[in-house]
Amino acid sequence: MKVNVSKGTIGSIDTDALVVNLFEGVKKPAGATGTVDRLLDGVISQLIQEGEITGKKNETTLIHTLNKMPASRVMVVGLGAKSKFTTDVLRQVIGTAARRLRSVNVKRVASIAHGAGIGGMESTISAQTIAEGALLGLYKFDKYKTLLKNRLSIDELAIVEQDDSKIKQLKEGVNKGQIVAEATNFARDLGNEPANILTPTELANRAERMAKEVGLEYESLDRKQMEKLGMGALLAVAAGSNRPPKFIILKHIGDPKNEGNNLALCGKGITFDSGGISIKPAEGMGAMKGDMAGGASVIGAMMAIAQIKPKINVMGIVPATENMSGGSAFHPGDVVRTMLGKTFEIISTDAEGRMVLADALAYAVEHKQKRLVDVATLTGAASVALGNLAAAIMGNDQSLIDQVIGAGENAGERFWQLPMWEEYREQIVSDIADIKNSGSGRAAGTIAGGYFIQEFAGGVPWVHLDIAALARTDHEKGYIVKGHTGFPVRTLVRLAENLANVK
Repeated sequence: MKVNVSKGTIGSIDTDALVVNLFEGVKKPAGATGTVDRLLDGVISQLIQEGEITGKKNETTLIHTLNKMPASRVMVVGLGAKSKFTTDVLRQVIGTAARRLRSVNVKRVASIAHGAGIGGMESTISAQTIAEGALLGLYKFDKYKTLLKNRLSIDELAIVEQDDSKIKQLKEGVNKGQIVAEATNFARDLGNEPANILTPTELANRAERMAKEVGLEYESLDRKQMEKLGMGALLAVAAGSNRPPKFIILKHIGDPKNEGNNLALCGKGITFDSGGISIKPAEGMGAMKGDMAGGASVIGAMMAIAQIKPKINVMGIVPATENMSGGSAFHPGDVVRTMLGKTFEIISTDAEGRMVLADALAYAVEHKQKRLVDVATLTGAASVALGNLAAAIMGNDQSLIDQVIGAGENAGERFWQLPMWEEYREQIVSDIADIKNSGSGRAAGTIAGGYFIQEFAGGVPWVHLDIAALARTDHEKGYIVKGHTGFPVRTLVRLAENLANVK
């Protein structure tokens, strides 16, 4: 879908559907909605009086104009309570509206800059949010449905504005919204691909093609190079699969004169997780094709960062492999030596994500990265603790933790900080090695995983994001659709932008 900005008045736009809005509790529409109401002889006011239009969040009411104005239809979307109106509310509303319009085969949509009036939102932010909401909400992964015919799609979304002074701001917002949404959808595509298609090699190939398109530096290490670097943790996980591992490195050089102004994003890239010898239950194992969602989010974020060009150097690292139970697979009880030289005992071969991240963080530290953020579908315990409303966050630097949480608030992606008290480290103490890769039992499993990864941050400011509960969904709501969500691409992009502005 193409998103653009169109100069004109609401009453003169020739389109299949025009989207206006209403806050909850408003009895007499004003602004653009009031203008449309008058052109339609008060039908919106009438529907408000009759209780059909209430303005509740995500409410959509489709009205046929019957040639009273050039637009064939008008959709009134509810923005909810004005006191609770945020960019994420607008993102949700637009995603909901876009899918509804697609379902009735609308091809061309025009919209006002929602929130830029009495909502108090800047024009640039409104346009960016509208573009994000529409593109994210309309996402589908149906490439393998060979019998599906007449796929419905919206071809164009135009944001209408008559004030010349706002056109430039709106265009800037649309451009950025498209970049971020398309990068998120790229990550969604990676997560939704079946594991027989998206092998570690294919993941590396797609990252390379993307890097060439947007201007990122790209490198991929093979097994021999990993052996030379001493990446024993990643290679142990890869040992049970006949598909070779890849260590994907993407670089955005946004501040070439200041190498120390940098950030490393490390994403778990397990393209299929059987659990290894500590094999998972058969029920639901198919979802483990998406155990590389952390890596996908890093690749997606790097795609957007390359185009937005923040003045900061960002390294994206994705250790990619399968975790299988072949004849050469690693065993419970094995001892592994990592790139850092630290040893750990294998308690569970299903605690493999933290293992591949150990070598990824060690690589980042060796390459003098000053801030580290890792992203992983690490533990089911995270969803037990927080459900599917927030991802777990922990780290060794409160300032960086707060910056990630703040970036998430802006993006509409929630994080909740878990404690890392010293006593928790006792869970990963081993009798025969430096540490062990799994804690004792189910208690504080998310924190134990974080504590393991922290061992490889080398004292560098570090944040760990456990996204297991939010990487995919079986429900459709707002701009979130079934399948992989692309969480937290938008947070990582915003974080890079914010850090670039830190003096």
